[in-house]
Amino acid sequence: MLTKVIEQSKIDHFTKWFERADKVVIVSHVSPDGDAIGSSLGLYHFLDSQGKDVNVIVPNAFPDFLKWMPGSKDILLYDRYKEFADKLIAEADIICCLDFNALKRIEGMACSVSASPARKVLIDHHLYPEDFCRIIMSYPKISSTSELIFRLICRMGYFNEISKSAAECIYTGMMTDTGGFTYNSNSRDIYFIISELLSKGINKDEIYRKVYNTYSESRLRLMGHVLSNMVVYPDCNAACISLAKDEQGKFHYIKGDSEGFVNIPLSIKNVRLSCFLREDTERPMIKISLRSVGTFPCNQLAAEFFNGGGHLNASGGEFYGTMSEARAVLEKAIEKYKPLLTSEAS
Repeated sequence: MLTKVIEQSKIDHFTKWFERADKVVIVSHVSPDGDAIGSSLGLYHFLDSQGKDVNVIVPNAFPDFLKWMPGSKDILLYDRYKEFADKLIAEADIICCLDFNALKRIEGMACSVSASPARKVLIDHHLYPEDFCRIIMSYPKISSTSELIFRLICRMGYFNEISKSAAECIYTGMMTDTGGFTYNSNSRDIYFIISELLSKGINKDEIYRKVYNTYSESRLRLMGHVLSNMVVYPDCNAACISLAKDEQGKFHYIKGDSEGFVNIPLSIKNVRLSCFLREDTERPMIKISLRSVGTFPCNQLAAEFFNGGGHLNASGGEFYGTMSEARAVLEKAIEKYKPLLTSEAS
């Protein structure tokens, strides 16, 4: 039996909207990851089964390893079809904002979403949600937004309406946002939900293979190159890997090729914090990915030094400057947090 996380008043409020709505738009954050796509498509399949006119719109492209997911071909990319997307957003009865806590996270879509007269609901698990939706379902202790989508559908009384396609998408989101259930995944509820998703006929082993074991040869060679340049800070129990724009070109980089790289240094004994600095190919900035083990709050470091945030053991941010400047800021951060990184409690 699942514990109740979402307040009943919010379930009732959304149910009333759901019953009256015809057109629903689902939006998620820039550079969508597995949870963004998984939660969006999980909700998409459910709403579609209930006869709603539903569209998923994301700011830009998502990784190839997620394109096997049922419904992924129908996702609208805002940066390619802005005019049509703006029309759908303006005409929507409900806009479901999934897996982001602030309008800036959807970048160019923010103005259209904000201006739309549609009723708006936020379903998310990141800290400090902004007040831009009438219904806010924000629960940072929950491992993924996909888990919240499952909970919402069940609490509305529609578990039997969850199709195999919806279940596959929800499971994918839960799996990817916990690193294959290796962090933020000690809740018993997670495994109860997995059991329920298995009852829908999903093949979790096949899903894992499709997400993690279908990369290109270039990606594997890129991984080797990145690891060869890894810097370890043994006195601080930290490590850093990086990837510049010119290096990406040499290895025929495509979106998603560096997924999971940030986790690798954590396999080094005593390393409690791993950082991945990647130069963005579209904007003049460095993307920061952080992972930690134990109780070290990498989200706190991300917020303080990189205008970011996230979860205790998985977070990220941005840096506007050169790679060397970003590394210098990281080293300053590591030095400041050295007492936490080297304490036994971490």
